[in-house]
Amino acid sequence: MLYPIVLQAVSDGYVCAIPDVPGCFSAGNTLDEAFTNTQIAIKSHIGLMVEDGEEVPLPTSLENHRANPDFVGDDFMFSMVDVDITHLLGKAEKINITVPRHLLHKIDQFVAGNPEYKNRSSFLSRIAADKVYGFSTQPYQG
Repeated sequence: MLYPIVLQAVSDGYVCAIPDVPGCFSAGNTLDEAFTNTQIAIKSHIGLMVEDGEEVPLPTSLENHRANPDFVGDDFMFSMVDVDITHLLGKAEKINITVPRHLLHKIDQFVAGNPEYKNRSSFLSRIAADKVYGFSTQPYQG
């Protein structure tokens, strides 16, 4: 999922707010370190939320946060970080489904031509997550 982030330059690097993940913050001495630490912070924070039975916070538009008066000034930068949270959606389960033969053939052709999908299950899981949760996840790794 792509989460909007707000970076602020400080004397010894950058601090980062993740407005769509309440209570989640990060920092880094360099921009690269700030981005890496922010991905880790989001994964960890959401993981704890899931353990506590809370819902996965969905990202909103970056534009929602650009208008926030808390983030006004030349020292603020806006960006997005891609965070793979598929492992937080639960353990993979094997199921049987019925799909029309022609559609199954088209799915297999699509998966073969798109290496970001590991297999048919990866493709179907990713599309289902997009429709059910309203976000696109990274390819299923199971």
